[in-house]
Amino acid sequence: MTLPSTTPLPKFDHLLSLTDERGTFEHARFSNPRPEHGYCTDDVARVLVVATREHLPTNAVRGLADLALRFLAAAQSPTGLVRNRMNISGEWTDGPTAKDCWGRSVWALGTAAAHSDVAAVRSCAVEHFERAARQRSEYPRAMAFAVLGAAEILTVSPANHTAVDLVTHFANEVSAPNDDPDWPWPEPRLTYANAVLAESMIAAGVALGRPGLLDHGLALLAWLVDDHTRDGRLSPSPAAGFGPGDARPAFDQQPIEVASIADACARAALVDDDPKWPDGVLDAAAWFMGDNDSGRVMWDQETGGGFDGLHSDGVNLNQGAESTLALISTLQHAQRFAIVPQ
Repeated sequence: MTLPSTTPLPKFDHLLSLTDERGTFEHARFSNPRPEHGYCTDDVARVLVVATREHLPTNAVRGLADLALRFLAAAQSPTGLVRNRMNISGEWTDGPTAKDCWGRSVWALGTAAAHSDVAAVRSCAVEHFERAARQRSEYPRAMAFAVLGAAEILTVSPANHTAVDLVTHFANEVSAPNDDPDWPWPEPRLTYANAVLAESMIAAGVALGRPGLLDHGLALLAWLVDDHTRDGRLSPSPAAGFGPGDARPAFDQQPIEVASIADACARAALVDDDPKWPDGVLDAAAWFMGDNDSGRVMWDQETGGGFDGLHSDGVNLNQGAESTLALISTLQHAQRFAIVPQ
């Protein structure tokens, strides 16, 4: 890895330009929001995560957190299930589920409860976490995201029974290691946000004091990072997924994969002193800066917008919410491990 001596600070300009009085628009055409495509709870949950864990947030960033929290509260049904899509008129176009939007909401609410510097945000986040976290999901990534939120709650409220029950349920359902050194991953193919599966095991192992589960998560993450490193740089699985024997590098590479690796490596670095974890975070940041399989910069340095996809012959220059939030999240983590220019 080429270790950067500096890493840029995250910029919220483009994220703010994607946001109106209801929420954050899902898509953009280049840097221009596409209101006709509406809003997405998956994205607004990520807005709450990055806004509440931002170091020394501005008033504008605090405003993003407040808006995101109100959106997630409106997305939540009385049973704690969550709707994912709202149109430009403010109407929900789907019903409540326990899919990824539920898991990301629980993650965001737990993060806000643990990290917001605004008491009212923390209190409201706990209230809605308590409702949502009583649900369970059949979808592995939804449960993994929810576990991250529950683990955050337990850092500030170790006796929270709802959080303990959720993490314990997850821990009891995790598959044992498969003992296949060539493909230890618990799925036949890598799909999307892969590192969250390993990160949730790490978080649950720490929260419950289960060293076996912690070690399982660390081992899976180490394998994933090694698999996604090519010629000293990050080479993540593409949008179509990746399986044993598939040719590398593979495209269309997505910022969400890079951010997922940065999230997981940052968590691993809190509990394990192996240098591969800070290196993983910095490699993720370097991927956005152009140290990737195509040698292309993956962000707008003026506004902080993230580009939507990396191809073998260029870049998808649209700057949607998911990609921009992936960039912001990765740069937030990278500040822990690199010198930040003043």
